[in-house]
Amino acid sequence: MKPAVFAACLLPVVLLIWRTLDGSIGPNPVEGITHATGDWALRLLLVTLAVTPLRRLSGWAPLVRLRRMLGLFAFFYAVLHFITYLWLDQFFDWQAIGADIAKRPYITVGFTALALMVPLAVTSTRGWQRRLGARWKQLHRLIYPIGVLAVLHYLWLVKADLLEPAIYAAVLALLLAARMPWRDWYTRRLSGSHSRRAQVAR
Repeated sequence: MKPAVFAACLLPVVLLIWRTLDGSIGPNPVEGITHATGDWALRLLLVTLAVTPLRRLSGWAPLVRLRRMLGLFAFFYAVLHFITYLWLDQFFDWQAIGADIAKRPYITVGFTALALMVPLAVTSTRGWQRRLGARWKQLHRLIYPIGVLAVLHYLWLVKADLLEPAIYAAVLALLLAARMPWRDWYTRRLSGSHSRRAQVAR
């Protein structure tokens, strides 16, 4: 599955380049590129978060093997999103960029989310997983606040139609709820109930 998933994750940037070259991206190409790369960064981040719940529901262990690739593609699109802002929007005017990050809350939280993604991308390899041991899982739990910051970035950016960011927020809330302690408590309780019924049946 990995080659197919890799190709699927790469397809949006290929289509984005094509649309930019043939002029179909819209009247404001910079805005179109910025929004497209940001959208795909958020989508792939949510897909990455969905891997563990889907694996638990389906019982299909190979899904976990796709998580690192999906997470790295989310980082890839987030970097493209930020580079578009630095280069095509601000023309590397570092003074204006610094003022923008400090002044506009949606840029501040977006930049924070990207900064938190960097150590996750760097330590995504098996070698780093072995070196860090138990600390690796603790570090990679940063994906949860990253998801919250990414959704906030989108919500605060949009000024009119809040439907799409609200959908992303609902999906994120569902994925985070699937990881809450009550889920494990409910699973243990349900398992215990099944065991008691089996004993009575005997």
